Amino acid sequence: MYAIVRTSGHQEKVAVGDEVLLNRVSGEPGAAVELSPVLLVVDGDTVTSDPGALSGAKVTAEVVEHLRGPKIDILKYKNKTGYRRRQGHRQEQTVVKVTGIELGA
Repeated sequence: MYAIVRTSGHQEKVAVGDEVLLNRVSGEPGAAVELSPVLLVVDGDTVTSDPGALSGAKVTAEVVEHLRGPKIDILKYKNKTGYRRRQGHRQEQTVVKVTGIELGA
């Protein structure tokens, strides 16, 4: 059984026991979080994608750790003017372990 959920602007395919790297999710390590909305649930040969049927679906996960992604350098340069700008960014990320997928009623 697996599900596709939308979290922090991205769609992720998750199954029970998977560890998934997401953009920062609030919660301390060890805390339970719910990933929603659920867009699709596949259980064997049964595929459920109807929003009405998925309104009760839940994907629960446990926060494993918080970390930061790789440093990205942003450089702006305009020719012949002396204009240069340098900026860096590191994305805050969270590793979660999926503990359950429930289709609901």
